[in-house]
Amino acid sequence: MTEQTVVIKIGGSTLGHGDTSLTDMVALHSRGMKVVVVHGGGPETSRWLNRLGLESRFVDGLRVTGEEELRVVTAVLTGLVNKQLVAQILEAGGRAVGLSGVDGGFVHAQVTNRSLGHVGEVDRIEPAVVSALVAAGFIPVISSVCWGTVDGRTALLNVNADDVASEVAVALGASSLIYLTDVPGILDGEGKVMTRVAAEDVEALIEAGTIRGGMIPKARACTRASRTVTRARIIDGTVQHALLHENDTEPGGTTIVREKLA
Repeated sequence: MTEQTVVIKIGGSTLGHGDTSLTDMVALHSRGMKVVVVHGGGPETSRWLNRLGLESRFVDGLRVTGEEELRVVTAVLTGLVNKQLVAQILEAGGRAVGLSGVDGGFVHAQVTNRSLGHVGEVDRIEPAVVSALVAAGFIPVISSVCWGTVDGRTALLNVNADDVASEVAVALGASSLIYLTDVPGILDGEGKVMTRVAAEDVEALIEAGTIRGGMIPKARACTRASRTVTRARIIDGTVQHALLHENDTEPGGTTIVREKLA
């Protein structure tokens, strides 16, 4: 799309912290940056499932999503969370449009593990609808509910938002992919931030337990994106103006790099 496109993934762990992430996005957009936002909303989804008497179950960090859970996931992510983010960007002076991976056939996924229910992995991106919004001067705000086929029928699918963000960045030819978290970045065994991690070392760090929990899908997504995206980053989105500091000499956070580190 353009060398100045940045895809920013904001997760449930940072939503509602009262940080400057959304105003920073508006500021970047006003400076000519093409900004695309992908969001999760796991904690909010879990709260609504609990209110409705449904259990939140996870396997390897992925939410088990039966038919009843899918209804809640869809309502919360494409409705409540998505529209709250759009409204907050509008309040900050930005121009935003909310959509999901279903709209315009944007993100197609396929079920690879039937035991997880209506959970898919991205297998195709049709970026026309998002490209049109960006070209018209809008900030697309994308929820990770996508579409695919289940038992021969078109169906909604719950897809990990980290993976959606990575695939969207690649499909749009983005220059940067940034994951906003509530931790400083990938930490080493002593709890210090690893400022640079080679893509080829990520799996070994996962096996060693250095990269663990919710950082695993982010690190893997950055690894995939780093093949074509110039900058793949994991930063603390709760730090004031973290996004605006990305051009600093030492911006903080962790960068996943293609080349092997010396």
